Amino acid sequence: MRKWLTLISLIGTILFLSACNKLPIETDMSEKVADFSFTTQDDETLGLSDLNGEWWIADFIFTNCETVCLPMTHNMAELQKELDSKDINIRFVSFSVDPGFDSPEVLKEYGEQYGANFETWSFLTGYDFKQIRELSIKSFRAPLKEPENGDQVLHDTRFFLVSPEGKVVKGYDGIDSRSSEDIIEDLTKLQEEDLL
Repeated sequence: MRKWLTLISLIGTILFLSACNKLPIETDMSEKVADFSFTTQDDETLGLSDLNGEWWIADFIFTNCETVCLPMTHNMAELQKELDSKDINIRFVSFSVDPGFDSPEVLKEYGEQYGANFETWSFLTGYDFKQIRELSIKSFRAPLKEPENGDQVLHDTRFFLVSPEGKVVKGYDGIDSRSSEDIIEDLTKLQEEDLL
């Protein structure tokens, strides 16, 4: 009888703890971000450890992009402004998928064109294509392919929500400006639960 009570108690504890770890938002991913340490637009180092304990949104872009990066970066900039106005504190990280061209100086100028607040938004470079491809595919399940003709890299267009533990928990359409509403709604829920 005592063994059964102990077993029931153990199962109850496990169920309680798993319920406590459940986020108040719908998630569609559960990928751990691999450790990284790259160079920002200010020629400083930013690594995964620097983001530990913070929620952040990541995307993959490049400054010579002629198509999807334009609306993506515009939408990210608008999202940053909207979250600032709502006093929702979150970091933004844009990984360049063309690190050979996108130097810190080029990324800084690019961010400035969109009115990026570099206090909370970092544009990263300082790696080779193989490294960023591996991070993109393995950590974010985001396809990334070198250009076959010309200089246009094929990359994922989602915004990725990353937890304070460094886990990718959700992807959003980075091209559709309406996705910002979904992101704000999710972050508001997290904030209401004192998780943000």
